Amino acid sequence: MSFIKEFKEFAIKGNVIDLAVGVIIGSAFGRIVTSMVNDLIMPPVSLLIGDKGFTNFYIPLSEKVRTFLTANPTASLEEARAVGPVFAWGNFVTEVINFAILSFIIFLMVKAINRMKRKQEASPVVGAPEDTKEQVLLTEIRDLLRTK
Repeated sequence: MSFIKEFKEFAIKGNVIDLAVGVIIGSAFGRIVTSMVNDLIMPPVSLLIGDKGFTNFYIPLSEKVRTFLTANPTASLEEARAVGPVFAWGNFVTEVINFAILSFIIFLMVKAINRMKRKQEASPVVGAPEDTKEQVLLTEIRDLLRTK
């Protein structure tokens, strides 16, 4: 019974919920960046380097794949992988670009959040009322009673 109570306390804490929301938003944001790279950035790059597409640059690692490519010179990465092992360096470069963009955007977000925190910390605390005469007298009485 104690284990279940501890788990409930852990799961209800705000940090766990914040983490779950962050993971969900991060996952969705990652898909947006992947789409941006695959659908907006890489097509113009592919036009510059040929119709094959940047993601589909690979090196065949077996004779079976080389033979397949001789018959199908415009085969995609997926088609070549279905035949045998390939060194998919174009796909790797695409993923590195995804990571770089995602990292840069997260850096900008953290920078903006830190700037807002600094502004909040620098602003004077508003609304801290001064103690009334009664509160001051009660505090003095309390302190005198503690010393005795």
